[in-house]
Amino acid sequence: MTRKVRYGIIGAGTIAGFHAEAIGAVEDAQLTAVCDSDGPRAEEFAKRFGIAPYAQLDAFLAEAPIDAVTIATPTGLHAAVAIPAARAGKHVLCEKPLEVTPEKSRAIVDACRENRVLLAPVFQNRFSAGAITMKRAIEAGRFGRILLVASHIKWWRSQAYYDSGAWRGTWALDGGGCLMNQSIHTIDLMIHFGGVPQQVFGYTATRTHDIEVEDNACAVIRFTSGAMGVIEASTSCAPGFPLRIEVSGERGTAVIEGDRIAGWRFTDDDPGDQAILSGVGERSLGSGASDPKAIGVEGHRLQIADLTRAILTQSAPAIDGAEAILPVELICGIYSSMKTGRPYVFGEGA
Repeated sequence: MTRKVRYGIIGAGTIAGFHAEAIGAVEDAQLTAVCDSDGPRAEEFAKRFGIAPYAQLDAFLAEAPIDAVTIATPTGLHAAVAIPAARAGKHVLCEKPLEVTPEKSRAIVDACRENRVLLAPVFQNRFSAGAITMKRAIEAGRFGRILLVASHIKWWRSQAYYDSGAWRGTWALDGGGCLMNQSIHTIDLMIHFGGVPQQVFGYTATRTHDIEVEDNACAVIRFTSGAMGVIEASTSCAPGFPLRIEVSGERGTAVIEGDRIAGWRFTDDDPGDQAILSGVGERSLGSGASDPKAIGVEGHRLQIADLTRAILTQSAPAIDGAEAILPVELICGIYSSMKTGRPYVFGEGA
């Protein structure tokens, strides 16, 4: 009988249900336990999925039959649970963003490295057919030099969404607003496609919600390669539109809308171009443009399957934990720029 990787979930909120369903859909994975400081919520979640409930993190890490954890707590609590999990020898899959600051994010990465456990950040959009196709074309030189990378995240969230949890829309536990929570997947893809950012300048505003953090933002980026980028982000744009990311090079331009290729034009034709545009055989990961519960579990399933493979084969996951630091730094750089009126320069800080 093939050994299964036993997972426990930390946090029993909305996203934890997606984790549970995704783990259940991975052949070599098994969900065995859940931990939440709200004991009744942990028990209710455990009953739903037929697993063991825990209200204390120490007991969960010491007693639960787990090899790995998935972290589904509010962002500002990620380090507080990920670091003890790493020290307990558990592999870690952590929801986005890794933490609310680059320093706290780096502390998680360091703890996992020091304790020789794997760390995979939840960036499921990288597993979409559109993102994989774009990255392969960039690496193959299809674009020539990358010139521009633009992202547009014109989403919508109701006030009730922010009111549904005391942590939502706060600096301490959400780490920010439309940039840190909703846009980080697309910002990760911008870095994945465009390379290391050199500096960023941005504006933020709170226009339509009663929250501490921003619900609208714009920023410009210069990458170390010389490429430049633009970010438009919002949770005020009713009724909500699929994310859009555009990559332009000296030999062509491609566009991802949602998780699919929506534009694909180059100076040279390739026999596979029409198949790429048609999207034959692609499976959608779902869109959270109007409803955070509409994302589906396919993206999480693909990422949990990848981490499970890495654990069983003692190899690296597709996305290393350290890659989750730069997106957080870029977003915090925009916040810094808004406060100072100056560009944030990577490597120098605010």
